[in-house]
Amino acid sequence: MASNTGLPPLASNGVFSASASIVIDAPRDLVWEVLMDWKSYHEWNPFVRGQCLTDALKNPLPPSQQTPRAGAHLLIYPVHIPASFDPPKIFPASSAFEVITTLDPQNYRCAWKNVEWSSWILDAERWQALVEVVEDGRKKTRYETIEVFSGLLAYPIRYLLGSGLQGGFSAMAQGLKTRSEEKHSQQFPVRVVWYLATAAPKSIPLWTPSTLYCMSNT
Repeated sequence: MASNTGLPPLASNGVFSASASIVIDAPRDLVWEVLMDWKSYHEWNPFVRGQCLTDALKNPLPPSQQTPRAGAHLLIYPVHIPASFDPPKIFPASSAFEVITTLDPQNYRCAWKNVEWSSWILDAERWQALVEVVEDGRKKTRYETIEVFSGLLAYPIRYLLGSGLQGGFSAMAQGLKTRSEEKHSQQFPVRVVWYLATAAPKSIPLWTPSTLYCMSNT
């Protein structure tokens, strides 16, 4: 069943679960920005190709009301199972209709649960969280996500789509890593210039041959 404690559900609480975890060489703020930029999912996410806020009848809200918030309805569509940037070849894309249960940017976590079915038919809750970790003396971000499925429909879903869902979660995690690290690397020249202009010791000339070489090769 979906959790009411404000904590992610345990895999043992459901019929089955899909999950993923990956370390990303980028700051949490940047990874969170990528994760919450739903309109850009089609550029990097082969699993969840798009999602938007809607009313209770699945009508998309206007752009001015697309700021994520707890209690809002969320239409996740299209969902590609198996994960792919290409359109589905045989079966149509999947979808999910959810309500955002948690949106906690201070702790870098969010969650939503399925509201398309009564919970005894299908109860599904997904959590995503970003945790700061240190590897080789450097701060990085670990992305963690889990969705737990229970109810009568969870059994055929596990049989028909279980491996595809797990593959989709892993593909989304890898896509988030690639996108975030690319954006982080693109910001590096800007940080170098800022440091040289504001934080470097004043005894070091700003435009030395070495700094000019670095700037010309970024």
